[in-house]
Amino acid sequence: MPSIPPALPSPTPATPIARAAVALALWVTMAGTTVPTPLYPLYQQAFGFSPLTVTVTFAVYAVGVVAGLLTLGRLSDRIGRRPVMAAALLLAAAAAGLFEAASTLPWLLVARVVSGLAAALITGAATAALLDLAPPERRLRAQTLALAANMGGLAGGTLLSGALAEWAGSPLRLPWTVMLALTAAALLGLFAVPESVSPTTTGLRPGFQPLHVPAGIRPAFLRAALAAGSGFAVLGVLTSVSGLFLATVLDLHHHALTGLVAGLAFAATAVGQLLARVLPGPRALPAACAGLVLAAALIATALLAESPAPLLLGACVNGLATGTAVGTGLGAVNGGVEPRQRGAAVSTFFAVLYAMLSVPVVGVGVLIRATDLRTAGVVFSVLVAVLAVGVAAGLTGRRPRPSAALAEEA
Repeated sequence: MPSIPPALPSPTPATPIARAAVALALWVTMAGTTVPTPLYPLYQQAFGFSPLTVTVTFAVYAVGVVAGLLTLGRLSDRIGRRPVMAAALLLAAAAAGLFEAASTLPWLLVARVVSGLAAALITGAATAALLDLAPPERRLRAQTLALAANMGGLAGGTLLSGALAEWAGSPLRLPWTVMLALTAAALLGLFAVPESVSPTTTGLRPGFQPLHVPAGIRPAFLRAALAAGSGFAVLGVLTSVSGLFLATVLDLHHHALTGLVAGLAFAATAVGQLLARVLPGPRALPAACAGLVLAAALIATALLAESPAPLLLGACVNGLATGTAVGTGLGAVNGGVEPRQRGAAVSTFFAVLYAMLSVPVVGVGVLIRATDLRTAGVVFSVLVAVLAVGVAAGLTGRRPRPSAALAEEA
């Protein structure tokens, strides 16, 4: 395996405009991945497919993300942050164009895979770029900006498309036209971003490139990834079938409300990472697990009582819990990984999360087909609660470690 060059010592000063441009690129790419959320009932009606097909359409996005991370997760460490971010934006534009032109289900599937690849490229590259461009004393702020742009984009995409679908014309076309314009603006913004990695000619070697987590942070990394992955599984189900639940169970055909459910969940996930800094380290993940159990109970209550209020509250609670776990995991990565390994480690973290996001979504789709949406949702909620309790039990069973050892681990 060729050596990976270290990050350059800021060849040009990183201006606020440069950092804002990186954050915009991350926001736009991630927003494009959630634009379909309020539109799934419309696609279902237009193309005549089942709820199972809706969940499969969502899940192929996660497959695209994981495949991209496993093959291209270290690319920005080798060829530079800026070209990888540009490639991600071009893929995001291609996905938006495919969605806008879609007339059959295969178009949607291809667009979702392309969108997943764009997310895979931008996640590691933009997060690492923001950290590279920040002085050491502002790394925590850079981490906050990266997560805000990531989760803010996920929230913004679903809120934007929900509003446009509800109150503007051409609901299956106009949101993608807007996304194409935003992507073009983000591409132009990259001209203001200095490169922070010295490129190598071996960066484009094809084939599978294993992701890597340094041994010193593996225990903290795996614990946070498992808890955050549980929350991501709930986010995936909310994103894929909340519109179907509101329309078929509650008879609420309101696209903006569908967008609000997912938007609140993602926005709360961004807020939740701040809780990871306020809560004492040993309590952050147990608190996240408790939040996941509460969120699962609220979502099950919404299904059984046929009420949107517990669904909205459950989405917020799940987001806060997931964000706490995500913030803990990214803190372990950023504090324990050298700059030349940062892109790969961040990509590995998100690969685990998206892997845990995709499989349960399809499982829920299969359950909906075998039973009904309400039963499938309740069963899924119970399984999430059981998993969260298991993670919490594992955390409380660990022996306390000296603070110095914890500092090295994180």
